[in-house]
Amino acid sequence: MPRTGSPAPADAAIARNVRAYDAVASTYDASHPEIFNPVEQARVAGAVRDVLAACAHALDVPRVLDVGAGTGNLSAHFLNAGASVVSADVSPGCLRVVSERLAPSGRHAVQLIDGRSLRAFADATFDVAACYSVLHHVPDYLALVAEMARVVRPGGLVYLDHERHDASWHDPVRAQCMREVWVFPPKRWTRFLTPRKYWNRLRPLLQWQRWFDRRWMPEGDLHIWPDDHIEWARVEACAREAGVVPLFVRDYLLFEANYDRAAWEQWKDRVTDYRMWVGRKQ
Repeated sequence: MPRTGSPAPADAAIARNVRAYDAVASTYDASHPEIFNPVEQARVAGAVRDVLAACAHALDVPRVLDVGAGTGNLSAHFLNAGASVVSADVSPGCLRVVSERLAPSGRHAVQLIDGRSLRAFADATFDVAACYSVLHHVPDYLALVAEMARVVRPGGLVYLDHERHDASWHDPVRAQCMREVWVFPPKRWTRFLTPRKYWNRLRPLLQWQRWFDRRWMPEGDLHIWPDDHIEWARVEACAREAGVVPLFVRDYLLFEANYDRAAWEQWKDRVTDYRMWVGRKQ
């Protein structure tokens, strides 16, 4: 879907992402409880095991490309499952963090990429090309899907995860779910004595970028709006054109650390909002 107004040029959007992630690399994990919580981490670990189990004719140590690796969340899961991993990202800051965390494994390397292609890698190089919570940052996310398909060998897999699915943007049932599962901290009078509370309210007003672009996001998110989001029909069509056909698709209700766990458990089999998509290259 086209964005409202004139979109920023792709080069400018990529450069903004690089600056943003270099700035937050050391604090990224702590600021993303929707990812770094036990429920989501357990789901990802299971998904990775299923992806590796589905690798046809893989080597004893499957080769995995983690595209948009960030601080190494998905890379770590693949390493723990026994794979050899190349963590690729546009942010040198993030790659420094992931190198420090994962280098001792002996099955890990990092690669700086340009945000436009995976030209650093030859055709049919990997058993799995994966990305988690990445597509919505990429100006031309369909081109990235095609590149992931290119670098995967025949029989290998393309694995996409942690992206909202189309129906969730206008689902009244999900809206009801959010009202029930979201937990707001209790309001106490002592909150008026906490400087951080005032700063959290003031900081958005000082982000001058929003004065000119109401959709500006600190971490460079692009496709996160009801009228501009990841379109899975187009993703799948692009993958098919590149020779990748769906193997399994799982929609799930994301768990966040500020959800009431009991309420989430009651809703998770009734509504979904995120998608995991795995396709095999023919």
